[in-house]
Amino acid sequence: QVQLVESGGGLVQPGGSLRLSCVASGSIFSISAMGWYRQAPGEERDLVARISSEGTTNYAISVKGRFTISRDNAKNTVYLQMNSLMAEDTALYYCNVEGFFSDSSVFRSWGQGIQVTVSS
Repeated sequence: QVQLVESGGGLVQPGGSLRLSCVASGSIFSISAMGWYRQAPGEERDLVARISSEGTTNYAISVKGRFTISRDNAKNTVYLQMNSLMAEDTALYYCNVEGFFSDSSVFRSWGQGIQVTVSS
């Protein structure tokens, strides 16, 4: 099993910054992609940013230039630096990690979600 622990959310004023972290633990052999998704009330869960094992990144158009995703492979951790936050960024943010167990089976795990609220 894989456990994901998210941290760094909270309340911030428009224009402010937050940094989300997600640590993966458990019977992990290797991690391929890591990413962040978000879901606002009444809306679907959408991709925010994703990073491959080689470091290739892709972002939702709405956050490009404001958010930066990175990872520390030695710590099985993915980060999301969020700058110039806007009210529209308010949502529950979910960490997502894909990888392999030692028997080569694939896993895809989700975190519990962490709230980000942008409001004055």
